[in-house]
Amino acid sequence: MHDLNLVITIAVGLSAALVLGYVTHRLRLSPILGYLLAGIVVGPKTPGFVADAGLAAQLAEIGVVLLMFGVGLHFHVKDLLAVRRVAVPGAVGQSLAATALGVALALAAGWTLGQGLLLGIGLSVASTVVLIRGLEDSGRLEETAGRVAVGWLVVEDLFTVLVLVLLPVVADSASGTGSAGSVAGAVGLALGKIAVLVGVVLYGGARVIPWALTHVARTRSRELFTLTVLVIALAVATLSATVFGVSMALGAFLAGMVVGQSKLSYQAAADALPLRDAFAVLFFVSVGMLFDFEFLVSHPGFVLGALAIVLVAKPLVAVGLVAVLGYSSRTALTVAIGLAQIGEFSFILADAGRKLRIMPEAGHSVLVAAALISITLNPLLFRCLDPLDAWLRARPRLWRLLNQRAERRGREANRTAARTREGEGPRAVVAGFGPVGQTVVRILRDFGIEPVVIDLNVDTVTALSAAGTDAIYGDASRADVLVAAGIERAKYLFVTLPDMGRRIPVVTTAKDLNSGLRIFVRARYLSERLLLDSVGATAVAYEEAEAAVALSRFLLEDVGVSRERIESEAARLRGELAIDSRVPSIATRAVEPPLEEPSEPR
Repeated sequence: MHDLNLVITIAVGLSAALVLGYVTHRLRLSPILGYLLAGIVVGPKTPGFVADAGLAAQLAEIGVVLLMFGVGLHFHVKDLLAVRRVAVPGAVGQSLAATALGVALALAAGWTLGQGLLLGIGLSVASTVVLIRGLEDSGRLEETAGRVAVGWLVVEDLFTVLVLVLLPVVADSASGTGSAGSVAGAVGLALGKIAVLVGVVLYGGARVIPWALTHVARTRSRELFTLTVLVIALAVATLSATVFGVSMALGAFLAGMVVGQSKLSYQAAADALPLRDAFAVLFFVSVGMLFDFEFLVSHPGFVLGALAIVLVAKPLVAVGLVAVLGYSSRTALTVAIGLAQIGEFSFILADAGRKLRIMPEAGHSVLVAAALISITLNPLLFRCLDPLDAWLRARPRLWRLLNQRAERRGREANRTAARTREGEGPRAVVAGFGPVGQTVVRILRDFGIEPVVIDLNVDTVTALSAAGTDAIYGDASRADVLVAAGIERAKYLFVTLPDMGRRIPVVTTAKDLNSGLRIFVRARYLSERLLLDSVGATAVAYEEAEAAVALSRFLLEDVGVSRERIESEAARLRGELAIDSRVPSIATRAVEPPLEEPSEPR
């Protein structure tokens, strides 16, 4: 069966990952946890079938390349720039603090300085996949705090890419065999190679890669297009390693950035996603295979120390840094909980260190143990965010300590805001300036209504004020903030906040201040209808309902139904969905009773 080792390793590894990934998903945990457990099950440290570790490691290499390609594909500089004032210094400070603690832990256990540095960096880097899953499940991905947390992890990812690039260069220094001068020269040479590689890929590749993708796309062959995307990722990664002598991960990341800037990036992402996910699963399985239970039993203090860094030290440092940088305690809590885990980049670093003989085998076991526990706890921690926020508010001294700089920045932004309180004509207040809020503000202005924006992002308020938009910093659920926005004289209030728990207090407080206020609310689920009606919302746009209406419109327009009939059907569908939040069959509702013959040409 030697010739079937590759097939058996893939089949058994993916099968175990499927079963355990499904179980963890059903438990509302990250599937990454299931993939790591699958690796432990098929690994050499547990009884039963043992997969070929050598083949699994080679497959994992492809997984690393495609993971990094995906990171580059979805990396947008503008997203990072939007939160750069908190994400960049915060991520750097938190990474340095966690790395220092990891070094101290490793030195206490008798490891070398180089091993401690690698362990510390591995413990400092959180998983973007786990973070985004937690933010999505808790409905906070579109909030300011969610965007800050994602930007924070993007900076950490970029820092990790740099470490991966320099790791082979400093391997001699970490093992104590290289002099300071030779290492400095090697680092300088490596940075020069990196600069050349970046120039070749980002400038030269920016001309060749989109051209190649466009010509292949014109063949209308999906297979060829998928193959082209795969070849680009693997070819650039291999080129970076063989020609420039730097990490394959960097080459894959740069290739992803170039493809991500092309007009065909969405299709490239769609085609690369299944390949990336399949090989990424094998990567996590290969990591799990290296987990050693004996180390966990024989060194419980070491594992507990690593967990203390991930679950306690990193979040506390993040809370302090966010508060010092002038952002609210809610943003600090969101970032802190998002960072209380480790994932794929930690394993990539450990794997690279193991191959360079910097990281001992025990290092993998420590990181896997910390990942298993922290990924399991992370969704539970996100569910505690609102209770933690309420707990802080119930302790005024602590709350003021964490929010004093944010409040000071907010007061300064509010003082410099060019608000015109007096004047005739309708006034509107918009709570939240995310994508939905931005659209609402634009529409209001198009129809001659100047809005007042309330947002908890001081940078957003400052930018809006500088651009001449009436904006104030504050929590829209607070009466004093709404009064400052002019809610008592306003005619409209638009609540665009994505979090249901924050929408309700805004509506109730605003209604108390202005009983005649017309309140339009953005909501995600139809199940929120009764609660929003009870607190006084004038009208609610449900994302579930609007998706159903939009799909029905597409159908009716395509079969040639008149515009009047389309509007009638849309109104009927909205009414039915508002009455029955269970939505038994949207497709049937959209076409019953039978459609009339088209009354006008398409």
